[in-house]
Amino acid sequence: MTTVSFDRRPEDYRHWRLRIEPPLAWLEMDVDEQGGLVPGYELKLNSYDLGVDIELYDAVQRLRFEHPEVRAVILTSAKDKVFCAGANIRMLAGSPHEWKVNFCKFTNETRNGIEDATENSGQIYLAAVNGSCAGGGYEIALACEKILLVDDNSSTVALPEVPLLGVLPGTGGLTRVTDKRRVRKDRADVFATRPDGVKGRTAVDWRLVDELVPRQEFRAVVEQRARELAARSNRPENAQGIVLEPLDRTEDDDRIAYPNTTAELDRAAGVVTITVRGPQADGWLLALTRELDDLILRLRTNEPELGTWVFRTEGDPDAVLAAEREVLTGSDWLSNEVLHYYKRTLKRLDVTSRSLIALIEPGSCFAGVLLELALACDRQYMLDGPPIDDEDSDERASIVLSDANFGAFPMGNGLSRLESRFYGEHDHLDWLKRERDRRLSASEAVELGLVTEAPDDIDWEDEIRIVLEGRAALSPDALTGMEANHRFVGPETIETKIFGRLTAWQNWIFTRPNASGPEGALRRYGTGQKASFDRKRV
Repeated sequence: MTTVSFDRRPEDYRHWRLRIEPPLAWLEMDVDEQGGLVPGYELKLNSYDLGVDIELYDAVQRLRFEHPEVRAVILTSAKDKVFCAGANIRMLAGSPHEWKVNFCKFTNETRNGIEDATENSGQIYLAAVNGSCAGGGYEIALACEKILLVDDNSSTVALPEVPLLGVLPGTGGLTRVTDKRRVRKDRADVFATRPDGVKGRTAVDWRLVDELVPRQEFRAVVEQRARELAARSNRPENAQGIVLEPLDRTEDDDRIAYPNTTAELDRAAGVVTITVRGPQADGWLLALTRELDDLILRLRTNEPELGTWVFRTEGDPDAVLAAEREVLTGSDWLSNEVLHYYKRTLKRLDVTSRSLIALIEPGSCFAGVLLELALACDRQYMLDGPPIDDEDSDERASIVLSDANFGAFPMGNGLSRLESRFYGEHDHLDWLKRERDRRLSASEAVELGLVTEAPDDIDWEDEIRIVLEGRAALSPDALTGMEANHRFVGPETIETKIFGRLTAWQNWIFTRPNASGPEGALRRYGTGQKASFDRKRV
């Protein structure tokens, strides 16, 4: 399996061109056909694979942190008469199941990041669709606030996955069409079953795009509309961006280490132990977030057989709370960016198909923002006693609730992790609020329902060993379904539909012979042969 790195720099982009013209930025897709991440396919017609999307993700991140002067981003194509053909079909047809799933998850997280920039960062995205736009290409456009389509009597927007490929449009396309663009359901049905897409006035009338623009006026009108969006932005005047320097990371076969985070890989047990260290320098939360983001992506993509992630922390809880206050109470643009980046990284953890276990021990610093890490886990175990290696010590484990745990970092369902944990228990949530800003002992944490169990120092090692061994003995597929279900209680949102409902359907469809079998639509696409479908509806 190809080992994937998520390190990118604009000067090395192979598939995108980023041009800054304050208050605008132009992000042009110009995919190198020979630049596939994995051998075996060509990226024709601006189609994309994971490597193309990693560059897009990097560009979106850098625009937020490095360019506060940018208020509107024009996302378009540098190729003639084609915007984007979507995910590369040869790549999908030849990829193992877990690769397809990871690819779809990452691309949707990147689209969510574009929408998050528009909603929370004042960097408003406009899609300038200057040619044919299909499948995942239209989904990129759907992530933008406004879509302009060139009126040249040939360019269309389309979601041809159902009629041509026997799969769903990128898993998010259907939801964004109906829930975000508010396309009427009968028209959405017609649209998603037409292989040729929709063009011209019909695309506007059906709300698939916002405006139709003649080709000769296209660039001028796009720039004018982008400037109108920029005028709505709340990005600060004359702010200086910060450079996202390359991560300081060392790797070997069983360890990935950063200044604030270390992952120890136990392949025999199928366990990764992730240790997060508390503040040791200014800018800790941003540095930590970048490390966690990178680590989650690397483990998720490159280590699919390490099914249990154990989270530990080390450091001073008071220092964590002090660093947290700087961000939560900061009124500047950078504090806002750090807050939302940490939120997005926690959300990435929420949708990661691994068992997540938090170990809270003496010397740990699960306070406020770091307690969110523990609350994101499926279970939390807290040692009720002295450190295992020093039974005479007076040191005891504690956790601290803060304002960070009451809505600052909402999950995809729009609820805080505490609201999800205690869904509908308003009196209990009020009780928890009264317990903020003080260290809670193991017995108090149990009483408040904040940890799963609190074994004493005599039982601790055996209890944790039994938990981890028990997890490894269960079906990974059953665990994935169970954990994803338990993590997201309450209301559905566009995000939960994409990552829950639609992802489940897509995963099922991807394993069906009608899509991925030797005579399936993905396999036969472009061969001149029709797919052979099992016609039974199940």
